[in-house]
Amino acid sequence: MITIHHLGHSQSERIVWLCEELDLPYRLVHYTRDPATRLAPPELKALHPLGAAPLIEDGDLLLGESAAIVDYLIARHGGGRLKPGPAQPDYADFLYWFHFANGNLQPAFMRYLTARRAQPAADHPVTAAARERLERVLAHVDARLAGAPWLAGDEFSAADVMSVFSLTTMRLFQPFDLAPYPHIRGWLRRVGARPAYRRAMAEGDPDLAPLLD
Repeated sequence: MITIHHLGHSQSERIVWLCEELDLPYRLVHYTRDPATRLAPPELKALHPLGAAPLIEDGDLLLGESAAIVDYLIARHGGGRLKPGPAQPDYADFLYWFHFANGNLQPAFMRYLTARRAQPAADHPVTAAARERLERVLAHVDARLAGAPWLAGDEFSAADVMSVFSLTTMRLFQPFDLAPYPHIRGWLRRVGARPAYRRAMAEGDPDLAPLLD
């Protein structure tokens, strides 16, 4: 059975959700953030040099990095589900949005969060630049979802699993209004209607009401 080392209110929610979508049995080991630093506790740091979540154990394998874990679980245990193959028309779109999640979307939120903490004035040049970058990224996502129900196209995929965290749980750390992005909000409502997503959030973060709007 797969063991998921899950840090509450973190991107490791992706892995719990993926296992629910693929109907994979798993054992969840839950860790709570330090209330002062909001960082991972020593117990999680003892498992991996970076002290980061998510981590999974699968037999003798210990694997980190959410994108790597998602790829691994789909290939090893998921029969390739939730990932279009090279012969499918949505393959390139899937690859783009799957990697966009950690390559652009999450870093844009993180830069804005860091800028607001270091330079809280909204009109500070660093803060303003970080916000402008985030707005361009969100407008790009919104435009994509104006033309397709899911990021890879007509079908829900692991690209959606990878992307939701930045637009929901990350906003606990830095509030951001999604009102200007109606297609993102519609997509989040579709995510929230998925039974697997609801089960995953209830299992991994029962204290959290997902920010799906």
